Amino acid sequence: MRAGSMSLAPDPALPPIEPERPADGPAVERLVLEAFGPGRYAKTAERLREGAAPVTDLSFVAWEGGQAVGCVRLWPLQIGDRAGLLLGPFAVDPRFRSRGLGAALIARACSAAAAAGWELVLLVGDEPYYRPLGFAAAPAARLVLPGPVDRRRVLVRALKEGADQGLEGPVLAA
Repeated sequence: MRAGSMSLAPDPALPPIEPERPADGPAVERLVLEAFGPGRYAKTAERLREGAAPVTDLSFVAWEGGQAVGCVRLWPLQIGDRAGLLLGPFAVDPRFRSRGLGAALIARACSAAAAAGWELVLLVGDEPYYRPLGFAAAPAARLVLPGPVDRRRVLVRALKEGADQGLEGPVLAA
């Protein structure tokens, strides 16, 4: 997605967003593959997902006519000395982009994570795109991720006030 192309005002005709079920896995994988291609497996964020499972209560899928048209997953992490979550992948079918579905998926996942007592969400992405959703690069400046990563793209959102202060150290799959 292009930086700055996200709408924060959801389209009232957006498809419903539901918790991801185990049977949804193939539909989610198809949507993610269409959005990112096989090159996603070389990315740093994928190193943090290897051998782990998403937090099922915090992963969501948008459905239209029985087809997955949007998805977001959260994965457990160790962020320095704190527990946190990795956001991603998140993907939206091209027919639903720039209508607020991506923002709605991310907001739903972060809201559910906060309600479940999680304090931090980390992602690797474009700050101009994710800033309106509460993510910033500055709190992540002293974090160390596996593999090569553009430090400007490591973003953090505190789900609890102050949870993003003083972050440092390695980021590892939990």
